Amino acid sequence: MAIFAQRMGGASWSAGLVGSRCRSRFAEVMATPGDAGGAGAGPGSGPPPPGDLRSVLITSVLNLERLEVDLFRGQHHWVPATQHLFGGQIVGQALVAAAHAVSRDEQVHSLHCYFVRTGDPKVPVLYEVERTRTGKSFSVRSVKAIQHGKPIFTCQASFQLSQGSPVQHQFTMPTVPPPEELLTQEELIQKFLQNPNVAEGYRKRLTKIQAQDVPIDIKPVNPPDIFSSESQEPKQLFWVRARGYIGETDMKVHCCVAAYISDYAFLGTALLPHRQYRVKFMVSLDHSMWFHAPFRADHWMLYECESPWAGGCRGLVQGRLWRRDGVLAVTCAQEGVIRVEQTPTQSKL
Repeated sequence: MAIFAQRMGGASWSAGLVGSRCRSRFAEVMATPGDAGGAGAGPGSGPPPPGDLRSVLITSVLNLERLEVDLFRGQHHWVPATQHLFGGQIVGQALVAAAHAVSRDEQVHSLHCYFVRTGDPKVPVLYEVERTRTGKSFSVRSVKAIQHGKPIFTCQASFQLSQGSPVQHQFTMPTVPPPEELLTQEELIQKFLQNPNVAEGYRKRLTKIQAQDVPIDIKPVNPPDIFSSESQEPKQLFWVRARGYIGETDMKVHCCVAAYISDYAFLGTALLPHRQYRVKFMVSLDHSMWFHAPFRADHWMLYECESPWAGGCRGLVQGRLWRRDGVLAVTCAQEGVIRVEQTPTQSKL
């Protein structure tokens, strides 16, 4: 199983580069802009500002080493304190591997994953791709993530050649303040640390989170009062984007980055009505995504998350990634194991 990074409990990833013998085509695609459907013009759609670096999600985290045809190796760039692998990394890397096995014109429209064993952070992950079906309009690729000779994760991704249709509709994007008017997660943590009444243990935890290098920018729309244990509605909204520049390129690149981002703070939505309990164990069981429209993962997108149900030590969450212009770009769903202490926690003040 892949561990979930709790919303205030250490969601960051290291930015070290992978030393690989064979640079993956994923990074090569990044080297030259493509014509893959584009994600629409808008703020930040031009070249990167002087001195700006490409996103480490592209240059490092999702840059796999090709070992053989349809066989890749991925490294780890952030391991939670629980010493389990981060689920978003495994999903993103698996989609990178699957994308190598289709033509440039085919774009991913859905993926469905299961985390079947605990990942070992001490060894790399092998990604084995099976070309399950190649059709005229749709192609399916199955990916198995392997450690110590056993699968830790399975994924099926479906790709489609572009097709037009008069049958179109979508929900309406929630009305929220723009990201320019909101504080980043780092700024919120700094604000919390200025409270002299914060318990020392919690202060150390926040300081540790603040020191970590996160390759995504996050701006919560309605951040919860972390000093309160009152029940909240199981919904949350926050703006997200990849940190650094990705640019106009093959849409599959942006989908791989979105797959990585989508696991951040997702399952924690199911805990909002139960904040009086301390989490003992929380991991992802499965993860599904549907890609609806072109987008830029390095542009701000609104992540709308909600949990319609929790019970039996499991929680179900659903999410939607919206472009700033109101277009629904991605839909996500996940179920995970959630085990808590039966005794309510004490105040953090």
